[in-house]
Amino acid sequence: MRRVLILGGTAEARALAAELTAAGVRVVSSLAGRVTDPRLPVGEVREGGFGGPDGLAAWLAAEGVDALVDATHPFAARMTASAAEAARRTGVPLLVLRRPGWREGPGDDWLRVPSLQAAADLLVAPAGAGAVTRVFLTTGRRSLPVFAGLPGVWLLARSVDPPEPPVPDNVHVVLDRGPYTVEGERALIREHRLDVLVTKDSGGRMTTAKLVAARELGLKVIMVDRPPPPAGVRRVETAAEAAAWVLDLPAAQD
Repeated sequence: MRRVLILGGTAEARALAAELTAAGVRVVSSLAGRVTDPRLPVGEVREGGFGGPDGLAAWLAAEGVDALVDATHPFAARMTASAAEAARRTGVPLLVLRRPGWREGPGDDWLRVPSLQAAADLLVAPAGAGAVTRVFLTTGRRSLPVFAGLPGVWLLARSVDPPEPPVPDNVHVVLDRGPYTVEGERALIREHRLDVLVTKDSGGRMTTAKLVAARELGLKVIMVDRPPPPAGVRRVETAAEAAAWVLDLPAAQD
């Protein structure tokens, strides 16, 4: 029986775990443990980090893992780099499962930037400007320090778990978890009189409602691009493709 480690935490990872388990593959899903009360996949679950590429490589070898699937969040660059290095050291086949990113459509007003800091720089009002920019920030609680304290900026920050205190006076935190509705996002934008949406290009259907609402209400969107993937690693976009890759591994990997 093949044994597969899925670096998870995403809907795609959960779908892959379910599909492989149904096919008789022994699956271990690893969760980073950064979210309270995460949605758990079927099969065995391991919570917590590995200690970088050294720890992950040691774990792969000790546990006799036949294949490694990195199905982490598109912005989990450090974990993806660790997976690539650990796979290289151990010879364990590696696949990266990444859902497609979002694409700008008719009526959208997007500006793509390479980093969170670049997004924050765009929000800073010119010296002497009196108006306050009201920002819908959906980049995660760990990114809040990049945006907190910007002059002339008020933030509605949404996250699953509370950010680390203290929360600055110009930040209002909303704790919520998707999927969201267009109606709900429109109401939130109107209630807080928001001007700009700042988000990461995470992709997926669970959080696209904010982009539809922003388009309908004429909000500018600052979209933070994904970090580049490691070179030379095969990538797919769906759980079905990842499952087929695992099941098609050479018999020597059984």
